[in-house]
Amino acid sequence: MLEVNLKDLVKNPYRAFELANRLREELIGDRVTFVVNRNINFSDVCINSCLFCSYRNRRNFILSHDEIKKKVKEAVDYGCTEVCIQGGLIPDAGVDFYASILKSVREVSGEIHIHAFSPMEIYHAARNDGVDVEDVLRELKREGLDSMPGTAAEILVDDIREIICPDKLKTQEWAEVVTTAHTLGIPTTATMMYGHIDSWKDRFQHLKLLKQIQEETGGFTEFIPLPFMNKNNRLGEFAMPSNGFEDLLLIAIARIYLYPLIENVQASWVKMGKKLAQASLYTGANDFGGTLLEENISKSAGATSGEFMSVEEIVESILSAKRVPAERDTLYNILRVYEGKI
Repeated sequence: MLEVNLKDLVKNPYRAFELANRLREELIGDRVTFVVNRNINFSDVCINSCLFCSYRNRRNFILSHDEIKKKVKEAVDYGCTEVCIQGGLIPDAGVDFYASILKSVREVSGEIHIHAFSPMEIYHAARNDGVDVEDVLRELKREGLDSMPGTAAEILVDDIREIICPDKLKTQEWAEVVTTAHTLGIPTTATMMYGHIDSWKDRFQHLKLLKQIQEETGGFTEFIPLPFMNKNNRLGEFAMPSNGFEDLLLIAIARIYLYPLIENVQASWVKMGKKLAQASLYTGANDFGGTLLEENISKSAGATSGEFMSVEEIVESILSAKRVPAERDTLYNILRVYEGKI
């Protein structure tokens, strides 16, 4: 294990950038991965009232099963290997509701990887049905759930959560959902939504918990830092978002602290923009995220980098950053390496 003082690295960012880049090179090399995927946000109906949310109850829609199947068919036709499915917390949604979404996907494709449902959605289904989280996860795995996004994490510090997302599951409840998923053979990502009222101390506490979970389960496939988007939400009225330099530093700190337990650190081009995502490939990031095809949640909060990036543009972005593009699947199996432009 690498012994580092995170506070010293925050005070010496260029040292952090250099060390993170070296660790990335030692662990991964110059290959930068991406996944060809589609987001499906099945509803904006939500009982929660998170201060940072710009998406909740804007249109009050719930996709029908036929609409979901149409989106899956479009994803398959484009060449997606993954559909990422999340939505708001519909009041009475239980296990059967979430299972029906998985069944709709499987009616279109038995092969596409289903990356679906945040820990909050799993907790919500268990609470509504009066069953254990493990029962929910076992049932959804039977219906085709392959992996889960480790979203709803925001900052895993309850004092912060009490202000920005008081109705959401607590830190320990989030940890229990993901560790249970890992135990059942359902890998997850790990995320952090930062740059609002959180401090570096809070971020360190968040990273410490992720590290502890990874040491116990090995179930995180990647870490995805997500800068707070401050448009069209109540949190943005009094919280200032992070700047680009801070975004790069957070990626570097995460790479160093989580080394070598979490191999993959993703740069979110949707949140950061393409140019900053390219820069992060020199401060510890090794993954460029996905094509997405449809990304509504960040867009509603002020993201200006679009809701779709083609394979061609992703490959060109990685090549122009002097890295080697490689298409991966959700679990980081390499499907194709690009030696030049498409």
